[in-house]
Parts: sequence; C-alpha cells; structure tokens
Amino acid sequence: MLSTIELLEATDFPPLQRDRLETLQVNLGYLCNQTCVHCHVNAGPNRTEMVSDELIETIIEVLQKHDIKILDLTGGAPEMHWRFRDLVSRATALGVQVIDRCNLTVLFEEDQTGLAEFLAQHKVQVVASLPCYSLENVDQQRGKGVFDKSIAGLQLLNSLGYGKPDSGLSLNLVYNPQGASLPPNQNALEADFKRELMAHFGIVFNQLFAIANMPIKRFGSMLISKGQFEPYMQLLKDNFAAANLPGVMCRSMISVDWQGYLYDCDFNQQLELNLGGKRQHLNDLLAQDNYDSHIRIADHCYACTAGQGSSCGGAL
Repeated sequence: MLSTIELLEATDFPPLQRDRLETLQVNLGYLCNQTCVHCHVNAGPNRTEMVSDELIETIIEVLQKHDIKILDLTGGAPEMHWRFRDLVSRATALGVQVIDRCNLTVLFEEDQTGLAEFLAQHKVQVVASLPCYSLENVDQQRGKGVFDKSIAGLQLLNSLGYGKPDSGLSLNLVYNPQGASLPPNQNALEADFKRELMAHFGIVFNQLFAIANMPIKRFGSMLISKGQFEPYMQLLKDNFAAANLPGVMCRSMISVDWQGYLYDCDFNQQLELNLGGKRQHLNDLLAQDNYDSHIRIADHCYACTAGQGSSCGGAL
C-alpha cells in the first residue's frame, strides 16, 4: 500500500484549536468482517490489533474524570471486540451516549447473536455504512452480498424501533462517494435514500451523513496508483469553505487508537500525527485535568472543509 503522508505534511491549511472535549472516539481494533475499498484504516478479517482489557478500564475512568458526554466506537467492526458489550453497558450506566459505527453485516456474524437487541436495550446510536441504495454500487465498494445483508440489517433494526419517530433509537446512515469526487448535497441525497429505501424495502432512518473520502490509507493508495492523487487534492482545495472550520469534529473530540495513544481525529490517527505533536496516552488524560488544545493539521484536512463540509456527523 502506497503512503500519502509525505504528500500531505506540507500544508497551508488554517490553524485550529480544540474547544471543550465532548466526544471520546475509540478505535477498538482493526478486525472486521469486511474489506472495503474506501476504508481509511485498512481493516479486514485478518487484522489482529485490538484494544486490551486494561485499556477498556482506562476508557471508563477517562469518561468519568472528564465528564465526557459521548463515546464513539469505531474499528474495524467495533462489535467484534470481545469487551464491546461490557464497555457499552458500563458507559451507558454512567449516562454516556454511545455511538456504534456499524457496517450492518456484522449483525449476522455467528458470534453476534442478539447484538441488535443489545444495542436497542442500551439505546446505542447506530451509525450504519450504506454507500448507496442500489445493490451493484454497494457490492462493488464493499464486497459481494454486502447489500442484501445490509438491507436485512436495517430491517432488523427497524423492527426493534430504530429510525422510527419517538422511539429514542437513532439510526443514521453514512454515504461515501465511490471515487475521487465530493459528496453530493446531503439533504437532497438523504431525500433520495429515504424515498428509495422505503419504496423498495420499507426501511426508515433518521439522517444520512455524507462524508468525503480521505486521501489516506487504502483510498489514498488507490489515488496514487491511478494518478488521481494530485487532481483530488486540488478538487478539495478549490472547494475549501472557511465557514466549515468552526464545525470540524476535531474541535470537540479526541481520538484513541487500539493501543491507547491520542490523536485529534481518526484520520490523524491513521497518519500517526499525534495529539499536540507528541506521544500522549489515554493514561495521560487520567493524570491531568486539562488536555492539549493544539490541533495538528495537514493537507488531508481539506477533505473536512471542502464544499458542504464533512465530519463524523456528515455535512457541516
């Protein structure tokens, strides 16, 4: 896989500072039941990097110490971590809102019996990957058979109340472009998704998050190999919108890798751009009352500010 960090480090992106820490986003590991073309963490079934039992305990302690309101769990497939359900149960008991970034097909893995019911019981907010409402496009990006399983997963979640008014069970979908282009208008695309999924499959959901592809890891390598890296970066820069800067996700969150090291966002984590420019660990957040507010930037940050903007919660 071709590295992109050398092409991104020199930047003229505007400086950023972190505001109040509201979200702790934890990558529980790179193990996943899928291998997607656009995956910026290069996750897959053969990855073995996973958060330790000791680190699970530290996560709970940090949530309490800093009064963090949101625990955002990602991967890989975060549900495949052996302590996923324990972590969710203990976090929600503290009054923390848990977000599960779910690929939907994991709901049908042999060792995940009752997973959907567990998520509903703990009112976990499900953010589910579905790059399109057509079989051909989804299977091309995520693998053969993924679309049918994804639809079945959404129908299962709907049967438990997810995505339905007044249920308190939030179901949001994530869209990524298939190639080197910006996402279309999120509101218009959301309307298309809601119409098509209801008409063909009887599926409802709350919101669609349109997220730009990051020029890093698997997607960045593909751009380089196809000679598309520089044109894609120019596209991002040409569509820079300063109005998106106040809403970028790094201003209210800290990202944690599977070893417990800290970053400004999940993308910086994959580029090994440490929080504050130095190696800091989750244990450091236990030992101090404050956290580093300096946000490390590079050219990939333009992906979050181009056009309508892009964050873990979709358009800005």
